[in-house]
Amino acid sequence: MTTENSASTSTPAKSGLPAWAKKAIGIAVLLVVLVIAYFILAAYLPRAWAQNVGGLADGSFGGGILWGLLFGTLCTLLPLLLFRGAWRLFRRRRFKPVQIVLLILGVLVVLPNLLTLSVVLGGNSAAHAGERIMDVDAPGFRGASLAGAIIGVVLFLGVAGVSFTYRKRGEDLAEMRRDTKAKDGQVGDGPPAGPSPATP
Repeated sequence: MTTENSASTSTPAKSGLPAWAKKAIGIAVLLVVLVIAYFILAAYLPRAWAQNVGGLADGSFGGGILWGLLFGTLCTLLPLLLFRGAWRLFRRRRFKPVQIVLLILGVLVVLPNLLTLSVVLGGNSAAHAGERIMDVDAPGFRGASLAGAIIGVVLFLGVAGVSFTYRKRGEDLAEMRRDTKAKDGQVGDGPPAGPSPATP
């Protein structure tokens, strides 16, 4: 009896929710927070972004086009390069903190294009207000942003193509050197030449 009582007192019964239930509650709370944050940002960011762009262009058609090309090109090319760098590290199966840094930087740099897209494709009042602000204060910005995004994609494909060609050429040269060394080794390992016959 004493041993049973001691065993029961040494292992107290677990109380509370199981681990899977705690994880499910945590995920549900996170989803609710994300949804609330989305609606708050969707009601504020398109209008605020349009006002910032309007301040940069200052109502000039040429300014709207130039800023649109700048944002569209850089905010497409740089994130693609950053995501490509993170993907190359991931393919090598070497997880490093630099991958997270590259992904975060890529998301931050692409935000201007996403905000412009929220103004163009958004259906709420903030998006419509952003469209009106851009029409007056930054004319030509949205079309120039699209053109800049296309230019950024073309530049990225060019950089990726040149990088692939350069890397492939380096691999081919390394393979040729290995083959040359292997052939030289086979020639050097051949049977030694015999003594020259004596001349009478």
